[in-house]
This record gives sequence, C-alpha cells and structure tokens, in this order.
Amino acid sequence: MTTMQTSLPGSNNYFVQEAYKFLRANIQFCGPDIKVIVLTSCEENEGKTTVSMSLAKSFAEIGKKVLLIDADMRKSVLAGRNLDAKDYRGLSEYLSGMCEIGEVVMKTSVKDMYVLLAGKYPPNPSELLNGRLFDSLIKVCRENFDYVIIDTPPLGAVSDAAVVAPKCDGSILVIGDDKLSYSLATDVVEKLRATGTPILGAIRNNSKTGGKKYYRDKKYYRYSSKYYGK
Repeated sequence: MTTMQTSLPGSNNYFVQEAYKFLRANIQFCGPDIKVIVLTSCEENEGKTTVSMSLAKSFAEIGKKVLLIDADMRKSVLAGRNLDAKDYRGLSEYLSGMCEIGEVVMKTSVKDMYVLLAGKYPPNPSELLNGRLFDSLIKVCRENFDYVIIDTPPLGAVSDAAVVAPKCDGSILVIGDDKLSYSLATDVVEKLRATGTPILGAIRNNSKTGGKKYYRDKKYYRYSSKYYGK
C-alpha cells in the first residue's frame, strides 16, 4: 500500500491547530451519528481541500480512524501536493469498475488517517458519484472508519456536492473569499438545504483577526461552526 506524505499549511501554528480542535469538538457535539461529512465551498480557491485534510488529521490525532475521500474529480489538487507517485488509481477508477476499494485506499504519514485520491479525470463525475458503486463505497467506509471526510468541488460551480450530500450525515460550507457575494453564498446554502442533509455549519477560512495585546501581530485562520439543522 502506498503511503502519502501529508503537507499542511498551519501545521506549526498554535492558533490554527486550536481552531481545528474547536471545529473537531463542535462536530463531535453534533452527535455520534455524524460520521460521514461532506465539505464544499461556493467558489474555487477558498481552502476547502486544506480544511478537509486538516480536519481529518485532527480526528486522527485523537485516535479516530479517518478516511479522507477526494471527490473533486474535476480539478483535484490533493495528489499533486502530497504524492510523488504518478501512476496510481483513485476514486474515478473505482467508480468506473476498474479496481476494488482495497486498491485505492492509501495510508498517510499520519497514524489512523487514510486517503482515497480522486484519480484520473473522468468525463462524467456527477454520474459516477450518483451511481451504485459510490453508495457501496460509503457503506463500506461507515463500517470500517470512525469518520469519513469527503472533499467535493465548489457547489457554486457544479452540482457534485449536492449529489454526494444525501449520502452523508452532514455538510459543511467553507468560505474563504472576503469578496464572496451574499447572493451566491445564500444560493449555495439553499442548494445544500434542498438535499435534506443537515448543514453542520460554516467555516470562515483565511481570516486575519486582531486580538488582545498578547496576540498582536499574530495572523491565523479563524473558524466558526454553527449547527443549522435540516
């Protein structure tokens, strides 16, 4: 089994790590039935993949067995950032019936954290995610992992996250653009609500926040989580 080296911005930043612990605790307080979680954003480059990886890592650090599924088969960046191997199989190959689950799940350099990369770009990502094999994958993952984190493309651009969400226990919206329009954000929230999957909250990413004198000149990520329900 190939082992993927994980490289995460903010790994040595105390404030970033505390923010992820806070986020992790909020998800745990949502209840024991919240195991499969889909993350999406409104637009590209909002830090969704970094948040997905860091959240999975945070759960693994407390002894939870976690699988990160890269379901952004349209424009994945996860493999390029963290994997040296060029010839590998991922989600698209599994969903196309070209291989078994055991052939595509990788270990990472973090104990108890595993990853399923997106694989090669397929011509029909939404159809693959809406198929029988993806349902089977989620069922197997529920039985073998404490948490499954699914990174999906921006819902403001394509519908993949709305296809995945009904198969999950909760969804999280990552917002990392200071200039994001209110209308686009509310449209994405409504699309998530329409799936019937509870929105666990929103994560405000890439925010520079001032504070008391002790924290002056510290720049860090700021995250907020609010349970919205169905």
